[in-house]
Amino acid sequence: MIRNFIVLLISPKVGWQYIDDKCHSAQRVLGALFYPLLAILAISTFVPMIYDSASHTISSSLMKAIVDFSKYMLSYYLCVYLLSGFYPQFTRSSLAMSKLSNYVIYNLSFLILLSILINVLNGEFSPLYFLELYMPYIAYRGVDFLCVDSKKSVKFVIISSIMMIAFPHIIGWILGSLINR
Repeated sequence: MIRNFIVLLISPKVGWQYIDDKCHSAQRVLGALFYPLLAILAISTFVPMIYDSASHTISSSLMKAIVDFSKYMLSYYLCVYLLSGFYPQFTRSSLAMSKLSNYVIYNLSFLILLSILINVLNGEFSPLYFLELYMPYIAYRGVDFLCVDSKKSVKFVIISSIMMIAFPHIIGWILGSLINR
């Protein structure tokens, strides 16, 4: 799975073809890529304590780890649920649903990787945030993987990209507001 992910980052078109050839189940991709990345993300929230222990305490880092973990986990389930609702062709077979899940997993994994780098580099305004704009390109190249009708592909990419970029930010903001009360 890691190799698939690296190929996808380097060349999205080739990466999606490679992922399609391998045809791994969504559960396997979750266990081999998504969950380990979430664990690394949670651990990376403690890294700023090393070089800025005054403003990053154990409790604040733990709260950030919970928020970061939860926002991507909830975003995954929410995106799969809403996309399968908007596009019922994905619910017609287990293979189509698995491909949709893998599509969301790989795109969110890219965003998780960026979050890990942002946590480790610890910048309030990091240029890495602009790399989130690469995710819609990865999503666009995955339309053939999902066999989306060419007439609906642009609309699908826009909707799915907005969901996958916005949901983690919105959920993170809500959870952060609730935890920091």
